Amino acid sequence: MAAAGPALQRYLLLLAQEHLEFRLPEITSLLSLCGGQFSSQQEVRVNSPFWILNIPSEEMARGLMKRTVCAKSIFELWGRGRSAGELYASLKNYPMDKMLPYLQPDSTYKIHIHTFNKTLTQEQKIKKIDALEFLPFKGKVNLKNPEHIFWILEDYGMDPNNVPEEPFDLYFGRWIADGQRELIESYSIKKRHFIGNTSMDACLSFIMANHGRVKPNDIVYDPFVGTGGLLISSAHFGAYVCGTDIDYNTIHGLGKASRKNQKWRGPDENIRANLRQYGLEKYYLDALVSDSSRPIWRKGTLFDAIITDPPYGIREATRRTGSQKESVKSSERRYTEEIIPRHPCLKLISNCEQMLSSHTSRRLITMEKVKEFKDQDQNSYLLDGQYTPYKGHNSFREKYFSGVTKRIAKEEKDNQK
Repeated sequence: MAAAGPALQRYLLLLAQEHLEFRLPEITSLLSLCGGQFSSQQEVRVNSPFWILNIPSEEMARGLMKRTVCAKSIFELWGRGRSAGELYASLKNYPMDKMLPYLQPDSTYKIHIHTFNKTLTQEQKIKKIDALEFLPFKGKVNLKNPEHIFWILEDYGMDPNNVPEEPFDLYFGRWIADGQRELIESYSIKKRHFIGNTSMDACLSFIMANHGRVKPNDIVYDPFVGTGGLLISSAHFGAYVCGTDIDYNTIHGLGKASRKNQKWRGPDENIRANLRQYGLEKYYLDALVSDSSRPIWRKGTLFDAIITDPPYGIREATRRTGSQKESVKSSERRYTEEIIPRHPCLKLISNCEQMLSSHTSRRLITMEKVKEFKDQDQNSYLLDGQYTPYKGHNSFREKYFSGVTKRIAKEEKDNQK
């Protein structure tokens, strides 16, 4: 007889309502990093702020929250229902032996209420809290510094223009831990010492590090390092970081500044200074000037993760190029799965879209190395039909600047006359 797996406890995850497509891959990656896995037992509605997860232990739940920037809080779920009556019945059926450790006479507690898509009056909140008097709380209420915090959470749907009188779902649980949302503010590029025109914002930087399952003592490499935003998030999680970039001035912090009201970069504006600003300089290996289209590294395993934001070839505003007919023709070519880069040594883990405007978006592609690279793999993705690349993503820059290139060639030809 096979040994039974660990008993799973139900937890309620409260998520932030931003970067919706990135949330599931982040939570999945972090559960894996903590030694768990995302199974079919999880109750997830992708756009909802409330997910129910089955996790083996509270320790793993806390580990998840020590990393996530997509989730706000996690709770040990004691009850749920589609109505107040269903919620109370669910609470009455919750095992008493799991409740009692947190309801002892010598303990202190308080109860919070969180409503999504609706605001309640203080009177309404007190009424909902009083309705839980059937629970065997024996401790004392302490609003400032309680030992245990319990939450009533109510979901009034996603439509702010059509808010129902009663919630669609109600939950009650014991608060376990908060996520790392404060990192978004404390690492904001608005406060960063050294920035560029394309510096990655803090939230996405931490999401990418989490998708990459960066952990302490990893070596993380960014081949398009820029001002080092992705190095900072990886170093925060204890990884040693390095990068390369073709732009000499960016690597060395030279040239014109990107900040308003500042003409030139200062002598200490560089990637190392950025990590020093956050107390992370000890994790900084180095940054090199290098063209990523040309190999510079010896063969063999060098890095635990490669995390990068490749350049699109567009850094500053350019005037419109090409005829109207060309523009229409270009817009008809839409995204397909064949665009995704493929390689026999890599397995696609997630593919998330971030909308930038009504007609443009970018994607966060996460891949995992599944086998060691061998010489016969060098060009196999070109020979094997399933790895046939879609040429469009390789020539985006050339197409975008095709009009500019033609104009420059014409001007040079005219000058020679």
